[in-house]
Amino acid sequence: MGALDSHARIAVLIPCYNEAPTIAKVIDDFRRVLPDASIYVYDNNSRDDTAAIARAHGAIVRHEARQGKGNVVRQMFRDIDAECYLMVDGDDTYPAEAARALCDPILDGSADMTVGDRLSNGTYGKENKRAFHNFGNNLVRRMIKLIYGYSFEDVMTGYRAFSRVFVKTFPVLSDGFQIETELSIHAVDRHWRIVDVPIAYRDRPEGSVSKLSTVSDGIKVLATIGSLFKNYRPMKLFTLVALVFLALGLWLGIPVVVEFLHTGLVPRFPTAILAASLIFLCGLSFATGLILDSVAKVERKQWELAVYREMDREGRGGRA
Repeated sequence: MGALDSHARIAVLIPCYNEAPTIAKVIDDFRRVLPDASIYVYDNNSRDDTAAIARAHGAIVRHEARQGKGNVVRQMFRDIDAECYLMVDGDDTYPAEAARALCDPILDGSADMTVGDRLSNGTYGKENKRAFHNFGNNLVRRMIKLIYGYSFEDVMTGYRAFSRVFVKTFPVLSDGFQIETELSIHAVDRHWRIVDVPIAYRDRPEGSVSKLSTVSDGIKVLATIGSLFKNYRPMKLFTLVALVFLALGLWLGIPVVVEFLHTGLVPRFPTAILAASLIFLCGLSFATGLILDSVAKVERKQWELAVYREMDREGRGGRA
């Protein structure tokens, strides 16, 4: 499994876990719309006949033993060589008819990532029967907007297309359903060209069960946002933390200083010590941000060089 496949123009990537009720239709639909594409199904320890059905319908089937969608995506990106990578879930919730609209901006060089937007046309709100999923998606969108200044129409969609240079320089850090959030934040932070493509979402058919846990996976997504905020924008994060410590320190310390100026005494030693500690933590947090920001800039330079090397290998100029 370690060796790269021969170069394909479009590779359809389908990560799967127990998708026997729907995988045949998904493969057939994408084969009809993209007859020349290579279709890969990565089976992630399914306990049903997902792999056998996918193989019978002509897909290239591989197995990933490490559980979690992020682990599957990491291995897909390592294994497969193509000009355009179209990733879609195997649950038959995304229309194959939108595949061309997602792939064309990648193939003509006008985008590095296209995003299948389920939200702007209202189909996700109508079809999705899990109320808190809408809330979670909107919460993540607002957090990314607040931190990075970019407003995605749909952050959590599993229907996306990528350029080769995006895939080959993307460091997959998460191992589960946080992968969509990680892809979105990475694309924004690294200034990749992003195009939102509205799609008609449909809910899972009867017999198909979602593997996403609203609470536990939602917490992991929020933790991923915090972790990537620290990795990508450490100066901003630790400056905010420093400002919190500064505000608390001044709130506790100013009355003590005023009292000392009036009386020459410091009767509230515990409060004075706590205020001084908070001001110290403010300085420490700011210094930590400066150090980590320098590290992040070095890492960003190395990543930019890796992008240029990949683009040279691909044989085209320009900037990501």
